[in-house]
Amino acid sequence: MADGMPMMHRSIATQGLRALLLFALLLILQGCDRAERIERIGGPTMGTVWQVQMAGLPAGSSVEQIQDDLEALLALVNRQMSTYIEDSDLSRFNQAEADTWQRIPPDFARVLASALRMADISDGAFDPTVGPLVNLWGFGPDGRRREPPAADVLAETRARVGWQQLETRDDGREIRQPGGLYLDLSAIAKGYAVDRLGEYLDARGVQAWLVDIGGDMRARGVKPDGSAWRVGVERPSSGARQIHSVVEPGDMAMATSGDYRNYFRDGGRQFSHTIDPRTAEPVDHQLASVTVIHPSCMEADGYATLITVLGHEEGLAFARERDLAVLLISRDGDGFREDMTEAFSAYLVQ
Repeated sequence: MADGMPMMHRSIATQGLRALLLFALLLILQGCDRAERIERIGGPTMGTVWQVQMAGLPAGSSVEQIQDDLEALLALVNRQMSTYIEDSDLSRFNQAEADTWQRIPPDFARVLASALRMADISDGAFDPTVGPLVNLWGFGPDGRRREPPAADVLAETRARVGWQQLETRDDGREIRQPGGLYLDLSAIAKGYAVDRLGEYLDARGVQAWLVDIGGDMRARGVKPDGSAWRVGVERPSSGARQIHSVVEPGDMAMATSGDYRNYFRDGGRQFSHTIDPRTAEPVDHQLASVTVIHPSCMEADGYATLITVLGHEEGLAFARERDLAVLLISRDGDGFREDMTEAFSAYLVQ
């Protein structure tokens, strides 16, 4: 028996070593499986849905924690810039007394600065103070309508619009309410939210991801099989959703603005949700959708709206002048006409 004891110890040690090796191998296999898997998370936000596909998560990452953190970021953007939340920072400014300065958070200031720059370079075709007209035409928190507003009401509301009325100080962290000014950043804030989610994923060390909020998206890296992320550009039709073309955006963002989902009809005319601040009325031309690819989704979102307001010819000239990657699709009889800049064609999947 004395001679047998060491043999028993060696057997236990061998079994323990084998167990450790098997456990280590299992961890390696699980890690490989995770590295080759695309994780998908998402949920509702901003009146639409958000979705994230991601791969190459660093060791120790929790998909559930990432989802919680992304939802917290989305809630932050909403609390700052939603016109549908009565006590958001933006709503508090809109409700503030005349001739008062309001301090705004950094994210709000960053988005507003971009919106004001776009207003400047477009001579007001893009205007973050267009909110009263958006509401009047039934496309804001005040609810829908089925007919155009009366001419006198339209003229009165139009007088409240004008980005030049907004004064800023302290590097944009303080803005002045002159009285009755109403900001609406919905044409750019959704793109900013996409950027914020992407920045978070980069900071967490996620190697590859595709963020999508209601069609505004941004990508990074490649899928586990080495292939590029591919994104469909929707055909601008109010019927069943169809793909018009497919692009590989690479490490870029993409946003589309169109008049074919959100509108009302009256007297045989279609009234788009995109308001031209210069005329105080919905855009009235044949341009059906604008898709922009840009390093920033906030910028892509804003440019898509801006070019939609300008219309096909003027919008195409604007994009080419600034070397923007833009696809424009307009109605042409029973079909569609498309034009794109050279910068956009480089992303098309042939």
